[in-house]
Amino acid sequence: MTDAGNFPASEISYLDLVIIFSVIVYVINTYLDFRQLKAISKPSPPAPLRDSYSPVEYRKTQDYQLDKWYFNFFSGVFNHVLELTMLSVFYLPWLWGKSESVTQYLASKISWLDSSEIPVTIVFFLLDGAKDTLISLPFSLYHTFVLEQTHGFNKQTLGLFVLDFIKSTLLGLLLGPPIVAGFTWILQRTSAYMPLYLWAFFFGLQIFFMTIYPVFIAPLFNKFSPLEEGTLRTAIEELAGSLKFPLTKLFVVDGSTRSAHSNAYMYGFFKNKRIVLYDTLIDQCKEDQVVAVLAHELGHWKLGHTLKNLVLTQMQMLCTFALFSLVRTSKGLFTSFGFVNQQPAFIAYTLFSIISAPVNEVVGLLTNILSRRFEFQADAFAVSLGKGEELKEALKILDAKNRSAVNVDAWYSAYHHSHPPLVERLTAVDAATKKEE
Repeated sequence: MTDAGNFPASEISYLDLVIIFSVIVYVINTYLDFRQLKAISKPSPPAPLRDSYSPVEYRKTQDYQLDKWYFNFFSGVFNHVLELTMLSVFYLPWLWGKSESVTQYLASKISWLDSSEIPVTIVFFLLDGAKDTLISLPFSLYHTFVLEQTHGFNKQTLGLFVLDFIKSTLLGLLLGPPIVAGFTWILQRTSAYMPLYLWAFFFGLQIFFMTIYPVFIAPLFNKFSPLEEGTLRTAIEELAGSLKFPLTKLFVVDGSTRSAHSNAYMYGFFKNKRIVLYDTLIDQCKEDQVVAVLAHELGHWKLGHTLKNLVLTQMQMLCTFALFSLVRTSKGLFTSFGFVNQQPAFIAYTLFSIISAPVNEVVGLLTNILSRRFEFQADAFAVSLGKGEELKEALKILDAKNRSAVNVDAWYSAYHHSHPPLVERLTAVDAATKKEE
């Protein structure tokens, strides 16, 4: 009889199960992708949106969605084949061995550095990250300077792209190693309380980054300016005041320097809340429509969606770490992926992340269902404030300006999208408006 998780290779191979499941998920995704391709290719918009799109505008939207579909499809094929290949040739143990060699070399040259597991893990993290960056960079360049540029969305110069890349890389080098070191240090101390320690560590990191990101990191990439005095600012402040939303600052971000896409979001803790509007949102919508969009966003806050999502995320994280603790020292898990004589702590979690993919797929689907429910509720909240018609017009404008998919396959959307399709939202807003009457 074997310990939990220690299955002989003749009975079970985690790697084989991962490959089988990965292929099954890929086939399902491909089926859904082709359902969406069929929806995108329809010759006209759905009836509720036909007045919002001229034939020329609909064709532009369709062309953009088709180009995105083919880009995502072929990049997905590449990434899927690459992932299965690396697993099959035991890339992870090979890279771990190289990381040990690099660390030993560095330790021989640097007096304060040793070649223990944590330094090796940091080197492994950096080398694997460099690999991921080199692979993703050509796709990112094509997406930005071919796909987005062809359809008029890219506003980035190559120089700005390179500058952003350098900043992101330096931030990763600055923040990544200490986090990996702390994570590994906790993993090495296997105990009944390890899931709780891991959760506390990552919860602390979440709070830390939620605090520093808008103040120190986001300004490295965009310019944030106070929204100038005027009717829009007054309307937003009155809306926030009527809901007792503790608005302390109201910013406009220069999103147009990189993209024509638009957005708005809130952040902050307790009595220190801030709202950020993209300049593209202000340019694309009338003032009352911008206020309606913010009424929807404030609805998430008023209805407790933000807090509920935070609590659910923490519960999911704690459950994940609890499940991980069951296989943390499983010899069968390590040997299946090529680690015959070693059981590095960081690798244990990496392998667990791979084998827990089935659970993540289910959790992702359930998360989408909940997120859609929250979106409908926030829309209904905006309606209760008398912003229903303005919200409908804003949603139609933003979808048209962003060239979002007009025709959406229901199965594809349920699996992939956290927001309901536009037609469903418009129908729900109408229903909520009738209730208010």
